[in-house]
Amino acid sequence: MRNEAHARIKINQLLLEAGWRFFDDEIGQANIFLENHVKISQNDIDEWGNDYEKVKSGSLDFLLVDDHKKPICVLEAKKESIHPLSAKEQARKYANSVGAQYIILSNGIVHYLWDLKKGNPKPIYKFPSPNEIGAIKQWNPDRDSLANEIVSNDYIAKIQMPDYSERAGWKGTIENSEDFIKDNKLRFLRYYQLDAVKSIQKAVQQGKDRFLFEMATGTGKTLTAAAVIKLFLRTRNARRVLFLVDRLELEDQAEKDFVAYLKPDYKTLIYKQSKSDWQKADIVVTTIQSLLFNNKYRDLFSPTDFDLIISDESHRSVSGNSRAVFEYFNGYKLGLTATPKDYLKGVDMNQIKTSDPREVERRMLRDTYTTFGCESGEPTFRYTLLQGVADNFLRNPVVADARTEITTQLLSDEGYSVVTASIEGEEQEVFVSRDFEKRFFSEPTNYAFCKTFIENAKLDPITHEIGKTIVFAVSQNHAVKITQILNELVEEKYPNKYNSDFAVQVTSNVADAQQMTINFSNNNLNGKTNFLEGYKSSKTRVCVTVGMMTTGYDCPDLLNICLMRPIFSPSDFIQIKGRGTRKHFFNYKYKNELNEEEVINFDKDNFKLFDFFANCEYFEEKFDYDEVLELPKEKESVVSGNEPIKIKEYKSEIADPLAKLEEKAIGLEGMKIDRMLFQKFEDRIVMDDIIKKNVELGNWEVVISHIQNEILDKPEEYFNIENLRKAAKIDRKISIREIVEKIFGIIPKFKSKDELLDEEFDKFISIYPPEEDVNIRALRYFFKAYIVDQGIRKIIEAKDFQALQTHPTLTIAQFKEVASKYREVIPVYINDYIKLDNFAA
Repeated sequence: MRNEAHARIKINQLLLEAGWRFFDDEIGQANIFLENHVKISQNDIDEWGNDYEKVKSGSLDFLLVDDHKKPICVLEAKKESIHPLSAKEQARKYANSVGAQYIILSNGIVHYLWDLKKGNPKPIYKFPSPNEIGAIKQWNPDRDSLANEIVSNDYIAKIQMPDYSERAGWKGTIENSEDFIKDNKLRFLRYYQLDAVKSIQKAVQQGKDRFLFEMATGTGKTLTAAAVIKLFLRTRNARRVLFLVDRLELEDQAEKDFVAYLKPDYKTLIYKQSKSDWQKADIVVTTIQSLLFNNKYRDLFSPTDFDLIISDESHRSVSGNSRAVFEYFNGYKLGLTATPKDYLKGVDMNQIKTSDPREVERRMLRDTYTTFGCESGEPTFRYTLLQGVADNFLRNPVVADARTEITTQLLSDEGYSVVTASIEGEEQEVFVSRDFEKRFFSEPTNYAFCKTFIENAKLDPITHEIGKTIVFAVSQNHAVKITQILNELVEEKYPNKYNSDFAVQVTSNVADAQQMTINFSNNNLNGKTNFLEGYKSSKTRVCVTVGMMTTGYDCPDLLNICLMRPIFSPSDFIQIKGRGTRKHFFNYKYKNELNEEEVINFDKDNFKLFDFFANCEYFEEKFDYDEVLELPKEKESVVSGNEPIKIKEYKSEIADPLAKLEEKAIGLEGMKIDRMLFQKFEDRIVMDDIIKKNVELGNWEVVISHIQNEILDKPEEYFNIENLRKAAKIDRKISIREIVEKIFGIIPKFKSKDELLDEEFDKFISIYPPEEDVNIRALRYFFKAYIVDQGIRKIIEAKDFQALQTHPTLTIAQFKEVASKYREVIPVYINDYIKLDNFAA
């Protein structure tokens, strides 16, 4: 790692990057002064040298002024070894004396912005620009207007009274006319959604600016969020709203919902589709991943761009280093989650290890509640699945516990043991539940899953065919196998009825998979059912997926969910289960013998959840299964292992003497082929219409798959990632996506390993701001060393601290300078949330 730059150099750089000026130039007059408006000269800067605490004037303060030379912000600069918060009172005294409202506290490593009228200093990544400081100063939200706004159940659906009277035959109130509501696509807030909005009004009145809604899947979080958005925009407590989701498909869904609920009053757009004019929108929807990738949120947005930030599925979208995106923006913050904090009621937290996925989830939820100011574990508002069922808004599952002999053994602590053949001979290999299908494969097990489902599935109440179903598989290959088996079994049961359309694979590597999910919900996947003419239901009955169709997917007439994989994330489990909880009325209109119209109606009373891996039991000590299914016995089978492969040798006897030998030293400019390789690859990429189209749409899985299959490792050019990395002179591993983003100008350059390390440390500090007695320089060095040096990681994990006595990267003395709290926090944070492969050379 390079030597650390001195704090003064870093602070000067941050000021210049933010648009502040030491000297007059063509852009404008200097707006940085020393204390008492003394203008800075180049000699002053040169004289600071390595220890800028010893300046002739004795001043440490910079004064930042506006265009009228009026003081607006005091910058208090300290050495790296001194925590910037130690200068709080000194800086406040000076700021008050000159009438500046803002203070920046920095030691070159960590920085804080302090609005003296609004509470405590807050960590920042970069210094605010003159325009941002001006925007913060001009922005004066009115908490009282928000708290006192009248919000009723028609807050979203409100239509002016003249519109009522113009409707022919209008009688009574709008709530009493179901046809009017349906025709005009009106949405009224349910009582608990109204309570949720009012809970924010109360919290704002109490001075809070962070809120958390814990609402069960299917209870209308998006509609509730729309009401909150309208509340903030209407009362001018927000100028623009950022709505963060964690999946691409949820971008489209959220945008459609907000347009339906809030148009024409407020404009909604998806960032990736409107990168050039997103500032014109009132509501911007984007994925957290798109902002986090290459830390684009810092380059594309300023902290003042959004006054209300809403995180959908916040237990995931603000977990780990994703939380840094959330903390970057200054505005009010609302989290939406369906995962209750007490999901692990039967688990002894003192017994689980840091590697246990339940521990990771526990920390994730703990961080979620902390992020939104709910450290006590009580959210701002809560509405549970049990409440939704009791209020007749949701449906509970009937849980079918279905385990094969193998899956039962896979669930045990000892795992499932098989003998496999290898080159060295026979070896015993043990598999556990998380190995299923990724390393272990059993055809009879998959067959038993599918046969059990076919024989026990909940049926459509009108056609009596198997009800609409989502099957969750382990992997895309597993999804292929399950789909095939289901279609074979149903062909035996209903010959020529489905023609391989009964089950379809819906995964990210399948063309038009997203449209397939929409068609399935709209009952038109591969056409309509042929069991009953005129009945609105899909011919395809089962979608086999892996990660799609989980969060935010709305298919109310779903009757079966099959978990053909172990699930280690309770939030994923709750989301998957939530796909079936929505209400639905099955109805069929037909003409009887007298040509009179008759209607058959059935209310969805529940749905069936097939649990083949005891996922329910995993999350709760005891689970009261509604149904225990006996699976068919599996035939004895040999589990195939790694059979020895005999490679035939070929030896050429033809003489092939060396014709010529020359030596040539390659200079610093490198070989021409290296210099030209990246340019050739760039030309190849920009000319590819498939890549260009999908980059514009943000379909990165398609882009990456196309490049891997059609461009890389081909004999014509032999492009590969390693050659491209060397050609671009990058000192770390790079991804296909990063290369493509550079080619299309989405990112300005490839960042060096050290630049990425600095950015990762900035994220960490924004989430875990160090206290005043913490040695920040030692903290940063340990953080970087742990990431780049595998030997350091092994020593820390084994607690073999004496090995640091002779270690060249991190000495025992340097390690002791790290505060004890961070010796624990940093390794856990890095192992959970940072991809160490990204920093390999």
